[in-house]
Amino acid sequence: MMLVSATEMINKAHEGHYAIAQFNINNMEWIKAILLGCEAKKSPVILGVSEGAAKYMCGYKNAVDMVKNIMDFYGITVPVAIHLDHGTYEGAKKAIEAGFTSVMFDGSHFPIEENIEKSKELIELAHSKGISIECEVGGIGGEEDGVISNGEVASPEECAEIAGLGVDFLAAGIGNIHGKYPADWKGLNFEVLEEIQNKTDGKPLVLHGGSGIPQEMVKKAITLGVSKVNVNTECQIVFADATKKYIEDGGIDKPKGYDPRKLLKPGADAIQGLVEDYVVNFFGSADKA
Repeated sequence: MMLVSATEMINKAHEGHYAIAQFNINNMEWIKAILLGCEAKKSPVILGVSEGAAKYMCGYKNAVDMVKNIMDFYGITVPVAIHLDHGTYEGAKKAIEAGFTSVMFDGSHFPIEENIEKSKELIELAHSKGISIECEVGGIGGEEDGVISNGEVASPEECAEIAGLGVDFLAAGIGNIHGKYPADWKGLNFEVLEEIQNKTDGKPLVLHGGSGIPQEMVKKAITLGVSKVNVNTECQIVFADATKKYIEDGGIDKPKGYDPRKLLKPGADAIQGLVEDYVVNFFGSADKA
């Protein structure tokens, strides 16, 4: 199975009222666990790569090659897209050149006129290569690779302007945040979400910061046009918790227990379990491959 653009899987999800998960990757363990989890449940998947994670994985091309080689080794049959997450203008161009099959341009911190101008250029470039593209209006709260936002609610009118450029799917701030949600979080703004969907003529929408949002909120957002949900923090948390437990339970004191293949396995297994749970119970994408 070759890497594919995310357009077809997202459009099918939008029509079928389910969502495709974007699980962010950081290394071989992440890639392997997510692919095996989605293969087990026959779910299409988007592998998200932030610019910081790409640097950690020794560049965009190495990230693409790792995914391709792991897919080939395990005989992955479900549709898989590799997607640049919160890409800069230059970063999106580099990812396209390196073989990414989908990119996000996050111009939400620019004035809307500049966001439109840069989005239009990158949409044309991506589509000329058969690559899907996501753009953003309104900031997503929290921090992602040094980009900090208080979670501004997107303007439905500005969303309509970006959607009109031909973007494949649109990220719009509706009170969602990156990282852990605080105890006093007010929840998603469904009124704005519904208005954005109406003003963009049914454009598939993206929910960033999917980790920690209550299941019923995620499901309601999907009924209102969200067709892609991003998950990163939750994978990091379950990996860390499982690794910590392995160490505290004396795993590294057992024969060869310090071997990284043993040390990292509980965390990777935890990610795979989370992936399988989410595609079945949160997003409804199981058996949609």
